[in-house]
Amino acid sequence: MVIIQDIREAHERIKPYIHRTPILTSTALNEISSSSLFFKCENLQKAGAFKARGATNAILSLSDEDAAKGVVTTSSGNHGAALAKAAQIRGIPVTVIMPHDSSKVKFEAIKEYGADIITCEPQHDSREASLEKHVAETGATVIHPYNDERIITGQGTAGLELMEDHPDLDAVIAPVSGGGLLSGTALAVKGINQETKVYGAEPDGADDAYRSFQAGKIIPNATVNTIADGLRAQIGTITFPIILENVEGIVTLTETEIVDAMRLIWERMKIIVEPSSSIALAAVLKEKSTFEGKQTGIILSGGNVDLGKLPFEI
Repeated sequence: MVIIQDIREAHERIKPYIHRTPILTSTALNEISSSSLFFKCENLQKAGAFKARGATNAILSLSDEDAAKGVVTTSSGNHGAALAKAAQIRGIPVTVIMPHDSSKVKFEAIKEYGADIITCEPQHDSREASLEKHVAETGATVIHPYNDERIITGQGTAGLELMEDHPDLDAVIAPVSGGGLLSGTALAVKGINQETKVYGAEPDGADDAYRSFQAGKIIPNATVNTIADGLRAQIGTITFPIILENVEGIVTLTETEIVDAMRLIWERMKIIVEPSSSIALAAVLKEKSTFEGKQTGIILSGGNVDLGKLPFEI
């Protein structure tokens, strides 16, 4: 069972190697949303996403024996890049199994950090089959992108920092895919202020977390179809119970709502975020009555965007 003290210890472990990212505000977006918004800018994190937190915690937590085997993971990009960069701290070889349709910029980042890449089909089963094959052949240590307590506690440090700076927030909202960020955020937020409500944001085209939350049991996606390539994973068996216990609700968003929120952030805040990140603002705008008049923290999860394939015209 992960508790707030585990997140605090993870924070002490990783803080020499990560950024304490800024929390930005926007008068324009406050007016549009009728809420006071506090954006935790993990798009400015090392490797361009919050994934640096969990990956660094996992790498630094490995025994020497496990580290010597090298590590392997599945990722659409951000976790793979973060793991490859974190592995440089200990000189560990990394293999990343990626869907072949992942963003070009994410492929390039992972290569730049020195990892080997194995491509697979975008379906969950294809990722897992490729992972099992690689482990059987090499004996590499698996670091799961979200269904791992070391990852959850590391990701929770973003919420910890947000709540340390703004402990009286009424609500916090984070994207949800496999659930590492949302479960870690919920534990950190509730560990500091039990009164703060936590919400998840998820694409309509990959809504297993929403459907599972409503049913009280995991219901996997048969297919996924969303521009938010960082939100295509299935909810995890470790993360889901944490979310079920600590999260108020999950908001699902259309592709248009995600892209519109992305453009708003680019135009009004002058920062680069990816669709998987803008979805949290999209949820606030969609459920305006829920957040109206509230102080709301938003986790901007990442900013790794292929600038040659923007979903809107500049």
